[in-house]
Amino acid sequence: MNDRQERHKARMQRKKAVVDKAIARAETVRGIVLVLTGNGKGKSSSAFGMVARALGHGQQVGVVQFIKGAFSTGEEAFFRRLPGVRYHVMGEGFTWETQDRERDKRAAEAAFDIAREMLADPAINLVVLDELNIALKYGYLALETVIEAVQRRPERQNVVITGRGAPVELIELADTVTEMGDVKHAFRAGIKAQPGIEL
Repeated sequence: MNDRQERHKARMQRKKAVVDKAIARAETVRGIVLVLTGNGKGKSSSAFGMVARALGHGQQVGVVQFIKGAFSTGEEAFFRRLPGVRYHVMGEGFTWETQDRERDKRAAEAAFDIAREMLADPAINLVVLDELNIALKYGYLALETVIEAVQRRPERQNVVITGRGAPVELIELADTVTEMGDVKHAFRAGIKAQPGIEL
């Protein structure tokens, strides 16, 4: 074995010891809250990747899409037809399209009524609240009401909340928070949204 291979093996052995120790420390079994926020692309895409994972494990999934709804998306077309998925598109489109705060507020409240039912159902393993942060940012829903429903959910239920501008209180509540950064986007170069990528 050459020196480079020996050094690599020693480095990987040290790394394995650190990872194994961290895994051994993780003993708590409970559902977690994930918040996916930031101005970059990929928040909903990441959430729907978790939907696919949950379904792969035979789990039940609930999806409520706030804000989105004026056009069909690939994730809706795919996941809605699968057994084990309760899928609700409750928005009426982007807020700059509707331009009607009261209508948007009513749509968000109706969406959260369904979300609250899912958050109380122990048969649902994963609940995705897509673009909920936007509804909170615009004051369509009371943050305290959302936090209470998330905190009271069944112990093993996982929740993924997406959207730009996650409130600090939701970030503090979450177990895992990822902020997607906007480095570059094709749209700014005049390229239309792509089916399979953006919708």
